[in-house]
Amino acid sequence: MSDIVNKLWGFCHTLRHDGVDYGDYIEQLTYLLFLKMANERDIDLSSIEEINAQGKKNKVDCSWNKLSALSGIALLDHFTDVIRILGRQQGILGDIFKQAVPRFNNPVNLKKVISMIDDEDWSSMDVDVKGAAFEGLLEKAASEGKKGAGQYFTPRVLIQSIVRVMKPDPRVNNEFAICDPACGTGGFLMVAYEWLMKETKGALDRKIVKRIKTKTFYGQDLVPRPRRLALMNMFLHGVEPNIYLGDTIYEANRGEFYDVVLTNPPFGTKGANQAPERDDFTIETSNKQLNFVQHVMQILKPGGRAAIVLPDNCLFEGKAGEVFEILMQDCNLHTVLRLPRGTFTPYSQGVKANVIFFQKGIPTEKVWIFDARSNVPGITKKDRPLSGKHFEEFEKCYGADPNGRSKRKDLGDEGRFQCFTMEDVKERDYKFDLTWLKDKSLEDSDELPEPQDLASEAITELEAVVDDLREIVALIEKEEGVEK
Repeated sequence: MSDIVNKLWGFCHTLRHDGVDYGDYIEQLTYLLFLKMANERDIDLSSIEEINAQGKKNKVDCSWNKLSALSGIALLDHFTDVIRILGRQQGILGDIFKQAVPRFNNPVNLKKVISMIDDEDWSSMDVDVKGAAFEGLLEKAASEGKKGAGQYFTPRVLIQSIVRVMKPDPRVNNEFAICDPACGTGGFLMVAYEWLMKETKGALDRKIVKRIKTKTFYGQDLVPRPRRLALMNMFLHGVEPNIYLGDTIYEANRGEFYDVVLTNPPFGTKGANQAPERDDFTIETSNKQLNFVQHVMQILKPGGRAAIVLPDNCLFEGKAGEVFEILMQDCNLHTVLRLPRGTFTPYSQGVKANVIFFQKGIPTEKVWIFDARSNVPGITKKDRPLSGKHFEEFEKCYGADPNGRSKRKDLGDEGRFQCFTMEDVKERDYKFDLTWLKDKSLEDSDELPEPQDLASEAITELEAVVDDLREIVALIEKEEGVEK
């Protein structure tokens, strides 16, 4: 895959001179990869119906074979027609290509990209190839100073570990639904479906196949590009998810409820200038991640369970204590996983993060914390990549019950898994700055984080302070308004 990404990326520089930027190029690739993989998986696009200017129905060949056989201006024109016609279709095809715009101006460049894609048998690769190619290209963009790549991705091995312990099994009831309200390219939804296929060995009961493939997987994202890729990925696996485009936090609750929520809300404070006006949010805060926690609490069905990735500052700064006090009254916050340093390298370097696991409808009595960070060498892209081994002990300690009710063993002050009572949490005003292992790696100059990682950590902490200050200013202005 890295060789393919390098080949695709290498051509990006040529397109830059043709007026196609990094983001546009990556998006155009997703359209072409979709058409190629649809052909490989025998999805017939050779006879797509459209209504012409005279109001007559017309059949158009939108298949990869037709596209790849053309050249010159005829190729450019046909590619434009394919994008336009597919964008007008009903259902998921229309969602995938909605508002899609062709960006190629030079037919020679378009033909070369088509030829590069045609050289590979994408469906035979044992990876989520479109997601991997998209991720690899965004990583390239990020390494060249193009910001924004990090908002789309959660490392696949982390998602797989979360899914294994959460067991999102749609067979348990006829209305079972899984949601990621910040789905990006659909990593959590895709892995949840892959987990189900592995559990069932691909042999689903005919009576439930349609329900699982059309009424089980839900998501939402603010950005059109990753949403489009999520739709494509799921569709190519035979699943038609319901993925909405919009702002999860600032829009009103849609009134849909889910059995399992798996999500990694976007890090940072960009756009978080004010608290959302939501009647169903108990705590007023402009912190996006804390608002996602409140949103997840609202959209879970009674008895439903959730896993949310959160940066450190969301566990113990600002309004965190107030949000977690409410959470622990209404839900059983049974497990917190402290992730290794560098988990999100290279997208969000320096961010220290956690995963919280809870079940709605049962108040919290005790919280188990697994420290996968202390005395663990920081993750790097090449020398120390994140792997499934980083989470093997955690999964064993978590246990077989997805709701965190398995019998557990406190490993003591020298172990990575400890139990804390509600009294312990209350003493800290419901903030989770609970540590017990001495991190010896921080005393070793050879193991210290890279300077850019330390700088990123400092920025994250400062952003949290700025977020608190904004809330203080907003509160003062609100009180002054009342006095006037």
